[in-house]
Amino acid sequence: MAQRIIIRLVRSTIGVLPKQRATVRSLGLRKIGSKVEQEASPAILGMVKVVSHLVSVEERI
Repeated sequence: MAQRIIIRLVRSTIGVLPKQRATVRSLGLRKIGSKVEQEASPAILGMVKVVSHLVSVEERI
């Protein structure tokens, strides 16, 4: 079974680069406080790294 992570948007996307805003949207996050559960694939982890200053990540146990 693949490892899963929970990603939560903790900061606003106002004032960030359009590429970073698009990355947040492609992760499935819309409003501050929204959270989504994703597989911990290399693609998702790379997207999280790009917007790490806007999101918080926790491992699902």
